Amino acid sequence: MDKQNFFSDLQDKLNQAMQNSPVKDLEKNMKSMLNQGFSRLDLVTREEFDVQAQVLAKTREKLEALELRVAELELLAKK
Repeated sequence: MDKQNFFSDLQDKLNQAMQNSPVKDLEKNMKSMLNQGFSRLDLVTREEFDVQAQVLAKTREKLEALELRVAELELLAKK
């Protein structure tokens, strides 16, 4: 048996051992538990957060414009 076949055979056996080991099941179960835990938390995705941040920025701009307009109207009403 040459080196190439030996390492190829060894790699195949290691891959089979990993696929049949409890590590795979443990990884699957941990992912499932984490997903359940995160779903119970009131979390938002980064995309949702960014969209809401943009909405808030636009709302602040409008509010500032309205506050300025109200101040102008109050000045006109005093005259």
